Amino acid sequence: MSETHVCIHAHFYQPPRENPWLEEVEPEPSAAPYHDWNERITAECYAPNGAARVTDPNGRIKAIRNNYASISFNFGPTLLGWMELKAPATYAAILEADAESVERFDGHGSALAQPYNHMIMPLANARDRRTQVAWGLADFRRRFGRDPEGMWLPETAVDLDTLEALAEGGIRFTVLAPHQAARVRTPGGEWHDMGPEGPDTAVSYRQVLPSGRDISLFFYDGPTSRAVAFEKLLDDGETLAARLMGIARSRDEAGGGLVHIATDGETYGHHHGHGDMALAVALGRIEREPGVRLSNYALYLAEHPPEHEVQIREATAWSCAHGVERWRSDCGCSTGGEADWNQAWRVPLRDSLDGLSSELARVFEEKAEGILADPWKARDAYIDVVLGSDAERTAFLDAWCIGDGDQARALVLRLLEMQRCAMLMFTSCGWFFNDLAGIETRQILLYAARALDLADSVEAGDVSDAFLAGLSNAEGNGPEARNGRELLLDESRAARVSAPDIAADWIARRVAEVPEWDYVVWRADGRWAAASTPAARSLAGRIRVTDRRTASNSDLQGRALARAPDMLRIEIRSESNGPGETVRAPTLERADLHPDTRSAIKETDETSAERDATTGAIWAAIESLAGAGAEGRQDMLAALDGLLARAELDELELPLWALQNAWWRLTRG
Repeated sequence: MSETHVCIHAHFYQPPRENPWLEEVEPEPSAAPYHDWNERITAECYAPNGAARVTDPNGRIKAIRNNYASISFNFGPTLLGWMELKAPATYAAILEADAESVERFDGHGSALAQPYNHMIMPLANARDRRTQVAWGLADFRRRFGRDPEGMWLPETAVDLDTLEALAEGGIRFTVLAPHQAARVRTPGGEWHDMGPEGPDTAVSYRQVLPSGRDISLFFYDGPTSRAVAFEKLLDDGETLAARLMGIARSRDEAGGGLVHIATDGETYGHHHGHGDMALAVALGRIEREPGVRLSNYALYLAEHPPEHEVQIREATAWSCAHGVERWRSDCGCSTGGEADWNQAWRVPLRDSLDGLSSELARVFEEKAEGILADPWKARDAYIDVVLGSDAERTAFLDAWCIGDGDQARALVLRLLEMQRCAMLMFTSCGWFFNDLAGIETRQILLYAARALDLADSVEAGDVSDAFLAGLSNAEGNGPEARNGRELLLDESRAARVSAPDIAADWIARRVAEVPEWDYVVWRADGRWAAASTPAARSLAGRIRVTDRRTASNSDLQGRALARAPDMLRIEIRSESNGPGETVRAPTLERADLHPDTRSAIKETDETSAERDATTGAIWAAIESLAGAGAEGRQDMLAALDGLLARAELDELELPLWALQNAWWRLTRG
């Protein structure tokens, strides 16, 4: 009997959400009760899939499964970058799952790479396509410790130039929607146009490229993928498994092949509550089915090279019925909104950003002349600086900067940061939704504003007037809608961060006795003197603030006064300025600080000793479990009942989650 492979692919992705000046995700009220959407979706989806519960009819845990180890998946590089810092346990579970999949699937890991910041590749210029692939590959190798065999395309948006970029980077395959196949044939045979039924999804295909290279393509099962994402097939894991195994049995009668689906990974827990648990049940059931093998694309391709050729439909995507128009025109695809809303703003937004990108490329080439060896290849290599250490940044500058002195090196970093933001402003989510004022579109406008600031810092001349004029033609929806120009100016005014802002936060945290914030790209250090009375505390000192991205330092003086219950005043001065001359408003208060610093000070003021004691007791119990004998475990479980009840009352979700995982693993091992 032939063996049928079953593969479930999940595309996990969130757009970059960081404040471009701060490189931190700021509070997003729409994600409440979580700090931001990354944190919320991690709690609802990414973390649960790393430890999915399989329960009995009474709700007791029978098993905990890392779903990632048994499926095919890709994570957006910018999301993994956030997760590495903010959700390290989940990040580790993802990396461990890929390593396990290499063992499980005969040396073929399940993780796929992705172009760096989810740019719609057919709408990108050739330089950006190359850099997006180069950065995606470098990010993958750094995280997963191996070369990727496949690369997932953002929105599966494809054309031949995009496939050429993948093949040039050594990628062997990608995955597309069935409607993206135009014609197929057996080698040397006649081409057959695809009808409404699409291609046979049970096999792989070979696309010959204009360069003479080729790349393998898989076309996923569209109806079953839609049923998982939108038709409640994920409501029950046994039902999902039965659907996939039914298809597998029909494949077996026809000689085997591949049964595979592809959806957004957020389907499994965020879009569908407890979808992670349904997926875990389905995976376990499929594993027990005779003649069916859980698999991934790389393994199937190694065992079954393409026997058919295909020609793709160019400039198509899985989430737009009109090609790739969703990311440049009012094609009718959106996510709802009011009856009179439209997406006509997409055209001037795309046109304005395309024009700005061209201007920034001109500035980059002109300013890099004589100080940067092969500027565009240097941009491809700049990902090592984005992801790496200070030592790697120095090594990069030693290799690529041909100008003399620190000024030349600082100029190189500002130019490359300008180019990084010039790519981030094309992140696909900026066009996907229903209104110009959505958080995703505001985010890409912030990247454009940051790129303009960096252009000003390298004395590029006026590159903003034409861009802002074009943006003014992008009109949002609703009676109080702002156009793109107003939106960019308002948003950037609120988001812009400089060295004095970091210094103000730094000294505020010290005077309020709040732990220092570990910024991603900013560093602050200093010397200070403090004085206190029962009613007040004051602090003054010198502060050096460093922007790691551009290797620039600012020397500042600061002082702060905190008086119970709510009074906090701060003053920051530049050491290079004259007496009495300030670089900020003469007096800053708590409301002027970064939102996370304000929250930290407020939480410190309102800390519950009982809540802290509960949390501490839970973590102590987790640490004690490993050393407890059988009797000790039973005694500890009894003692924990009260702690768990109090933790649920205080909504201490992460300690509860960790406790359940630790208890389950230790009592079974």
